[in-house]
Amino acid sequence: MDAFYASVEQRDNPDLRGKPVAVGGSSERGVVAAASYEARKFGVRSAMPSVTAKRQCPDLIFVKPRFEVYKTISQQIREIFAEHTPIIEPLSLDEAYLDVTDNLQRIPWARDVALAIRAKIKAETGLNASAGISYNKFLAKLASDHRKPNGQYVITPEMGPAFVEILPVGKFHGIGPATGARMNALGLYTGLDMRNQSLEFMQANFGKAGAYYYWISRGVDNREVRADRIRKSVGAETTFSSDLTEFQTLAAELQPLIDKVWRHCEDKAARGRTVTLKVKFNDFEIITRSRSVPAAVSSRAELERLTIALLQNEIPFSRSVRLLGVSLSSLQGDDAAPQLDLPI
Repeated sequence: MDAFYASVEQRDNPDLRGKPVAVGGSSERGVVAAASYEARKFGVRSAMPSVTAKRQCPDLIFVKPRFEVYKTISQQIREIFAEHTPIIEPLSLDEAYLDVTDNLQRIPWARDVALAIRAKIKAETGLNASAGISYNKFLAKLASDHRKPNGQYVITPEMGPAFVEILPVGKFHGIGPATGARMNALGLYTGLDMRNQSLEFMQANFGKAGAYYYWISRGVDNREVRADRIRKSVGAETTFSSDLTEFQTLAAELQPLIDKVWRHCEDKAARGRTVTLKVKFNDFEIITRSRSVPAAVSSRAELERLTIALLQNEIPFSRSVRLLGVSLSSLQGDDAAPQLDLPI
């Protein structure tokens, strides 16, 4: 979906159409959850602090998120997908992989399946969707970004290797800024630079991920679209209205986050073995601390004990704290929902 949250707000409020819109908190401590394409022209993007966004786009209009509305529309879109294939792997509320090799409507070309899906999404929701079509997940993801907004693009097997070789490493799905900088330091700037390296070189410098980078630089990705994709973790986090330093105050702020994570575990009959504490400091540096236990966490009290212990181990902090988050991973017994952070 194109600028999903922001597009929903523009659809539902005609006064916002054609204007730079950010979904998120407008306060000094707020963060942008989504930005309209009008806002993106000014460099506004998701996860950007609201003060930075307003500085880059003084006319930016902030709208509070309505996650229940977004979830409802996401389900509508999922039902449209299901008219074409049962093999749907959701990634988030606004993105999914579909395997349409044997599609239910017997449409011979994947590009035509994508056109049909996008047309019905537009007709039923009034929203624009973009699509990438290719012979593997990695290239389909690249293709989906190639004609945004409201477009689609096909990367055929003949095009794949050449398409990848000219791509800057920072454009590869799964390569973030830190990994991109490491690659640049090693003289790797494009897909071709990566393809010229041996598997041993990539693994020596990037560990297990090195093999993945080695193969995608050749246009090879053998991951299947998994309709039964299991959620790997569930988390909740909150940004404070003012920076905090005291242990008791921080521990109190963790309680509603622990509640939210455990409520999900109860609702989905899911249990996990790894508890992670996320801390963002006032200078925006982020640290995470995790602890895995032999058996799945069995109660809210145990989740709280493990979380507070992780916090206690880091006290006193050298800087004040802007954000705290809690997540539980290595989940067992969950449904096929996508991996999501729960806003609070």
